[in-house]
Amino acid sequence: MPATHPQYRVLFLCTGNSARSIMAEAILNKKGAPTFAAYSAGSHPTGRVHPLALQQLELARLPGADLRSKNWDEFAKPGAPKFDFVFTVCDNAAREICPIWPGQPMTAHWGVPDPAAIEGPPERIERAFREAFLLLDRRISLFLSLPIASLDKLAIQKAIDHIGLE
Repeated sequence: MPATHPQYRVLFLCTGNSARSIMAEAILNKKGAPTFAAYSAGSHPTGRVHPLALQQLELARLPGADLRSKNWDEFAKPGAPKFDFVFTVCDNAAREICPIWPGQPMTAHWGVPDPAAIEGPPERIERAFREAFLLLDRRISLFLSLPIASLDKLAIQKAIDHIGLE
């Protein structure tokens, strides 16, 4: 990466940090490297990554071995990474009072239905995880297509808000 381009840090937030935010972290770390570094956390983490989220990552050939469910307080402590972007990916986290993130990162809500909340036959649950993965993959691809280095902060904020509405 040329020295003139910074690495942007992105935090994906959800309530449980077991599926959607974890998948988003893995997708962006693969597709956005080396320009972007992604992290994920939850307000009430489950403490485990959902096996079907890991299955989606495996099917997409994305690394998942080092992913873990963690509390967003981990990123609000002194010495934690400073974020340029913070995206909530579930409705519960969007309504919660988030910690104050140093540096005033740009924020957006990318609501994605919770595949871990789906009940029914295994095929239905697996389809929900696949659909969540594909929606996140599409939004992240759109986000990565933005000419971030050449846009001003207001234009970037409008663009990422629009991505969440699609």
